[in-house]
Amino acid sequence: MSEQTAEQAAEQSESQQDAQGYLSKISNTPGRNGQKLREVARVVLPANQDLDALPLYVDGPVLKEGQTAAGTEVAEHPDDLLSRRSMRIRPGRRVSFGSYFNAFPASYWRRWTTAEKVVLSVGTQGSGSLIVYRSNARGISQRVEDRRVRGGEVNDFELTLAPFGDGGWYWFDLIADDEGMTLEGASWSVVDDRPAGTVTLGVTTFNRPDYCVNTIRTIAGADGLDDVLDELIIVDQGNKLVEDEDGFDATEDAMGGKLRVIRQGNLGGSGGFSRNMYEVVQGREDGSKSDYVLILDDDILLETEGVLRAVAFADFCRKPTIVGGHMFDMYNRPRLNGYAEVINRYRFLWGPIDDLGGLDFSEAGLRSRPTLHRRWDADYNGWWMCLIPRVVLEDVGLSLPVFIKWDDSEYSLRAAEAGYPTVSLPGAAVWHVSWMDKDDAVDWQAYFHERNRLIAALLHSPFPRGGRMIRESFNVDTKHTISMQYYAASTVLMAIEDVLRGPEHLHGMLGTKMPEIRALKDEFTDAQISKDPGDFPAARRSKPPKRIGPPKPPTYRALLPWAAKTVVKQIALPVRDLAKTHPEEQVAHQDGKWYHLSTLDSAVVSNADGTGASWYKRDPQAVRDLLARSARLHAELFSRWEALAKQYREALPQITSPQSWGQTFQDNPPVEK
Repeated sequence: MSEQTAEQAAEQSESQQDAQGYLSKISNTPGRNGQKLREVARVVLPANQDLDALPLYVDGPVLKEGQTAAGTEVAEHPDDLLSRRSMRIRPGRRVSFGSYFNAFPASYWRRWTTAEKVVLSVGTQGSGSLIVYRSNARGISQRVEDRRVRGGEVNDFELTLAPFGDGGWYWFDLIADDEGMTLEGASWSVVDDRPAGTVTLGVTTFNRPDYCVNTIRTIAGADGLDDVLDELIIVDQGNKLVEDEDGFDATEDAMGGKLRVIRQGNLGGSGGFSRNMYEVVQGREDGSKSDYVLILDDDILLETEGVLRAVAFADFCRKPTIVGGHMFDMYNRPRLNGYAEVINRYRFLWGPIDDLGGLDFSEAGLRSRPTLHRRWDADYNGWWMCLIPRVVLEDVGLSLPVFIKWDDSEYSLRAAEAGYPTVSLPGAAVWHVSWMDKDDAVDWQAYFHERNRLIAALLHSPFPRGGRMIRESFNVDTKHTISMQYYAASTVLMAIEDVLRGPEHLHGMLGTKMPEIRALKDEFTDAQISKDPGDFPAARRSKPPKRIGPPKPPTYRALLPWAAKTVVKQIALPVRDLAKTHPEEQVAHQDGKWYHLSTLDSAVVSNADGTGASWYKRDPQAVRDLLARSARLHAELFSRWEALAKQYREALPQITSPQSWGQTFQDNPPVEK
């Protein structure tokens, strides 16, 4: 970013002062017929003049092939971003606020809230044109109204929400005349007939004090949060304490008494978030209670406007509603990784709906992505950012005691069965460390993936014996086994054994199971990662493969013969002598598929983030033992499914109650530094 001259700095300061005046006019503008308005979304710009994130705030031009952007570009210079709410539009330029963070998600307000109209207020200086647009569920843009603006003024537009039954957004564009113009501020408001709710922000952390101090600093410096924020609670479960981090004291002072740090043993995400929930249900020392808890991951960057929007949206919902935020990639700011998440009830798998993950807004903005103009209804929202009304906590309880994985999705399923929906709200979001560079399906988390998925299916599957759950569980474990991932295969079987023990053991395992699973890594070479490539011998084999490149998955017709051949090799054929001393291949992480690894007798396989690798070695005896144990456990799971489901469902109110969690917190004191 270039350094400002004194003249530029003075100009920016003057513009910010002018903006405050316009923002005051906007926030105090009464609705037509004297109706009181409540501001529910403010037009904002990226914090710290972050140009990487700018495509999420200001949408670029929609160009056809062969066109150039001359005369229509959005601002690309940080000096044009005058403040969080004010922006310069250079002479002759057109800037669209039909962007992820600044367009108004009209269809979500139409479907889930009592609002019938929205009022757009735009304060400008200079002369130009202001055009209001809307889209339909197919992403087709429609011009709603346009005005010429001159000098300094605030323009209001009263806009109906009636035509947004299936999808659509509102937004506006500004086109500057020859002398240029300035957006001083803009907001979206609805008729306000109720007080604003209050929220407790809850962060759970384990040894990420730097991230947490940054989050505290962001919240302390946010404009407008004081109006709704009761408290920020950091549940610290690590031994690298947030309170010991450089800068903590200053950020604590900046919070003005609204920060509380609670230390406890490492109970995972479910234990940390349940502590946040527990504190909201119990209330504060003065007897007051927040209307909502909004839980946040620790490894995030927070767009604080999303907090205000989530609270406002929840306030206007027809019934108590869980309101979640979306997830962008922390290291690739315009990339959307999590939009609307759903659960396949037959397979009992969670994931993004209709491939709505991995969208890069630097390549194409909101206006040119028709898929995002349809309203997408979610089954659950990840707990990287999720607001839960206190009345929901009081009715359906706290999180399952499952440490990590499936806690967020199970909670929304449980809430939905009690009549409380979940909405993933566009315009509320965080930047989160991407899971693309993680491979938690083969590390210690494989245990929790399996166990918690089974528990969620036992609690909520509408199909006999969980639909495809048992079959897929067997398939997953078999793939681990024939891929020489004996550590992951073993932990999956341990997970099934623990599920068969029943729900009464879940709280007791919270503080002990993860260390136990991690300790098993020493027994498996495939779980031991070396960061030095020189630790492994060179890849060698007596005959090179006939194929070029990695194998392809077997076709459906060839699957049975392929499986028979592979099983015979895995359990009966001896390991080739050379493979005992040298890996047969160096396998990149993205090539380490089950149908590839199963053809080898040994391989050095890279981990997901590229920092190291493990030496996989085929062991026929281990394969025989694991497959036999898997067959036995899955048969038992099949025969006992209905009885287990009844057992878990009957125990659910007790194991998720504040009383049970309160005892677990007492039983798991903080770890030593």
